[in-house]
Parts: sequence; structure tokens; C-alpha cells
Amino acid sequence: MRIGYSLWGMPQVPVEESLPALAAMGYQGVELSVRQGWNTELSALDGPYRAKIARLLDDTGLVLSAVAAHQNLCDLEEQVAQASIAYLRASIDLAAELAQPGEPSIVASLVGGAPDDWEGRKELLAKRIRTLGEYAQGQGVILAVEPHSGTALDLPDKTTWLLDQVAHPAVKLNFDISHMDVMGIGIDECVPIMAPYAIHTHVKDQRGLWPEHEFLTPGEGPFDFEHYLRAMHATGYAGFVVAEVSVMVQRRDDYEPMAHAQLAYDTLERAFLATGVPWER
Repeated sequence: MRIGYSLWGMPQVPVEESLPALAAMGYQGVELSVRQGWNTELSALDGPYRAKIARLLDDTGLVLSAVAAHQNLCDLEEQVAQASIAYLRASIDLAAELAQPGEPSIVASLVGGAPDDWEGRKELLAKRIRTLGEYAQGQGVILAVEPHSGTALDLPDKTTWLLDQVAHPAVKLNFDISHMDVMGIGIDECVPIMAPYAIHTHVKDQRGLWPEHEFLTPGEGPFDFEHYLRAMHATGYAGFVVAEVSVMVQRRDDYEPMAHAQLAYDTLERAFLATGVPWER
């Protein structure tokens, strides 16, 4: 495994500052957020900006672990859904453009909607995701769908149904265990089910249960990262473990992105060292 950081947690930090700083902390990979509202959203990524990101990845030795695009694929209004699909296709194109030798190119996305939408929209969702998977495969990219508390895709059984229904080699799972944890689904319950589908991960810290939960930066809360790493290793997962700082944390008046990135790295490094789970340094 390797330790990565999601630039979701640095929405306004210039990449020429964030990438060298993250590499200096010890991170081996970085997830680029192209979601609307981030300084690296797709509309900002013209040719020179893309070239700068590629150069910075090369100069720092960081792997692009994934591109986080996070669009709503559940909307019943076709025009809205097609706009989301177009955004994801453009994100897939970007991931293909930034592809690095020997590394998978991944685009991560939520599916949107609300928990009660699942039964009425799951077949439509599977159809849309399979179509995106076909496009991703043509670009040499993997689409990683992310289960998320409060959305239509919020539970392990929904996740396995969707991925088995889509049954496409270019569609896999972005496994953020924090969303299972706040649903009251523990490590030993969800990891054996979900990790075999995973191509990428997020980790946060958290306390409480949805919808009264609070997301935290790794190291701020009670989550047992040693138990998590042992469980993931037991399934054979060997990809990135990516720290993600929630918007809940970013809203704090005293939020300092670099300090939280360092806390997350230190927390994950200690967990790897304590468990002896193999990781590349």
C-alpha cells in the first residue's frame, strides 16, 4: 500500500504550493479534485495548467492516485444527468491525459441522490454507470464509484448489487470507510465485503452516527487505523490509502490545510509502522 492525500482538503491552495509540500511530508500520491468550486475544477484546467500539474507530479515524484470529479448520476431530469455525465467524461479525458507509466488512471465519483431514491433509480444508475465505464475503458481509465452516507448509494449491499449489475472491468469502487463507520457498519463487517471491489480508498476520522455525525481529520477521532490496515491487508488490497479532509473540517474558522495534511500523514504512518502492514515509503 501507499499513503496518498486528496486535494479535496486544499480547495484554494495553488498546486505549486500543495504538491511540493505534500511530497515533503512523505505522501507518495495525490488525488486531484476537479469538482466545481475547487481551484483545479475542470473549467480552470486549460492546456498550460494541465502541463504544470504534469510537471509538478514529475518533479515531486508524486503519483496521481485519482481524479475526484463527484457528480450526481441519479437525477431523473435527463438534461441534468447528461451534464453530470459530460463532466465525468471530461474528467476521464483529463485522467487519461495525466496518465503515468505503470499506474492506473482513476476517476472517482459519488452517485448523488438520497437513500430513498435507491429502489426507484438503481436500474437507471447502473445503466448510466455502465455507459461511463465503456467510455472510461476506451480511454484506459477506471471509473471508481463511491458509496457515501446520505446518498442513494450508502450501504454495502447496495454497492455490491450495483457493481455486480454493472459488471464492467473499468468500473470499480472508491472505498471510503468513513461513510460506513458513521452508518454504524464496522471494519470487520464492511471491509471483507467492499475491499475486494476497491481500486482506491479514502480515510477520514469520525465520531457519531449519520445524520448527527462529525467528520474529522485522521488522528482527531477514535477510528482504529491499525485495525483498518490489518483488515484491508487481509483482503489483499494493495492500492493507495488516501487521507481526505472533509468540508466539515474545512469550515472551521482556524482550518489550516497544511497542518491537517501533516496530522493525517503522521497518523497513517504510525498505523503502518505499528501494524507491520507492508507499504512503500
